[in-house]
Amino acid sequence: MSASVSPKEEQSSNFAFRVQTILPIVGVLIALIAEVLLPNHPNLKYADLPHYRYFLYISLAVVAVLALLSLFWESLRRKYSYRGAFVGGVYIFLTLLDLVTAKWLLLPQLYFPSIARIFHVFFEDSALILTCIKSSFLLLVKGILIGFIAGMVCGIAVGWSRGANYWIYPLIRILGPIPSSTWTPLALVVFPSAQGAAVFLIAFGVWFQITILTASGIQSVKKAYFEVSSTLGASNLQNLFKIAVPAASPSIFLGFFNATCSSFVALMAAEMIGCKSGLGWYVNWQKTMLSYPNVYAGLIVVAVFCYILVTLQFKVRDRLLSWQEGVVKW
Repeated sequence: MSASVSPKEEQSSNFAFRVQTILPIVGVLIALIAEVLLPNHPNLKYADLPHYRYFLYISLAVVAVLALLSLFWESLRRKYSYRGAFVGGVYIFLTLLDLVTAKWLLLPQLYFPSIARIFHVFFEDSALILTCIKSSFLLLVKGILIGFIAGMVCGIAVGWSRGANYWIYPLIRILGPIPSSTWTPLALVVFPSAQGAAVFLIAFGVWFQITILTASGIQSVKKAYFEVSSTLGASNLQNLFKIAVPAASPSIFLGFFNATCSSFVALMAAEMIGCKSGLGWYVNWQKTMLSYPNVYAGLIVVAVFCYILVTLQFKVRDRLLSWQEGVVKW
């Protein structure tokens, strides 16, 4: 007969400590000590910018709270301890950047500004950066939506119909591998505005990825599935939309992931050909002005923007395809 566990004993069993949870605190403290105690180089420009220091103070509070909560929350403790060394390493890397740029001035200031100068851009140009994010997001959504619809139509046709495969697939093999940026001169002539040309360049890259993986996913479905469904009275369209497309959905999502990544490359190129707003335009404009702190800030925003969109996409994929095993993780 097993003995019952009292609430106090159960609570004490959940209370635990892992050394890895304090590694982020150590990393932030090292970065903060280097920033506060070590003097900046005498020739450093913009030496009195406090935004990086504020970021480190906020980071210290956040990692301390997470370490405290991990003492009582087992799932958080497991995940946080696993990422602890990486998080601490990120702040060590920021410390090294701070040393070689602001403290010792080992690199040219024009091309390698201090971290404080880059952080200052997010406050100095916040309104313009938000406007560029909105513009890039709308442009990206239009291009991805058009490319996804066109890719699904072509992919289903090529994967399901022998006639469409005979006539369309050779064109896909010829046109698809061509980088989207090479179509820029033609797009500027065909479309009346730079926005329309940018949407076309994004949609073209998405179309190819979706088409190829949708077609290959449909063609890889086992024929036995269709034989059984046809025996039970399913029509040709029911076989397509009830069996082929759902079975090919992992390949379709993989194509959508590849298309999303390639669409960011097309977006940056598209916004540099004549658009007056957007993250790609912002980075290119700041580069021509030799304002490299703004360039690095824009690249950081692009990376975060891409990461958030891809992460949301995989969250949707994991929810819709919870039955699928062995898929790509994010």
